[in-house]
Amino acid sequence: MTNVKQLLGEKGREVHTIHPYESVLDAIRKMDDKNIGALMVMEEGAPVGIFTERHYARNVFLKGRSSPTTPVREAMETNVICTTPAQTIEECMALMTDKFVRHLPVMEGGELVGMISIGDLVKNIIADQQFTIEQLTHYIQGGR
Repeated sequence: MTNVKQLLGEKGREVHTIHPYESVLDAIRKMDDKNIGALMVMEEGAPVGIFTERHYARNVFLKGRSSPTTPVREAMETNVICTTPAQTIEECMALMTDKFVRHLPVMEGGELVGMISIGDLVKNIIADQQFTIEQLTHYIQGGR
């Protein structure tokens, strides 16, 4: 079974961040520039929340708030569901499904060491299944 550490080794550990006092418009622009759906909200080097497209839609747009004047801290989620490098992809998938989240920050020893998305997990699962199919096909064909 693949674990989060292995997945981060393949995809990289870069985490895009924003400060809680920056505007929601800045956050949306950063997510657009990086083609991502979530930012970790960091203050004094520590994670204090997460801001996603869902938070924008529900806490800003649907409430008629202004993106340029609303700080991220007023729209972010502070109860952040995290994972560790040791957790398996299957455990993360179950956690995301149970908690209705699409992004999991990866914490190790109190430090943010990466971020994984539901897309990362699905891509990994598909690759693992494709490998298994290829191995079984090779076996069935007698190793030819």
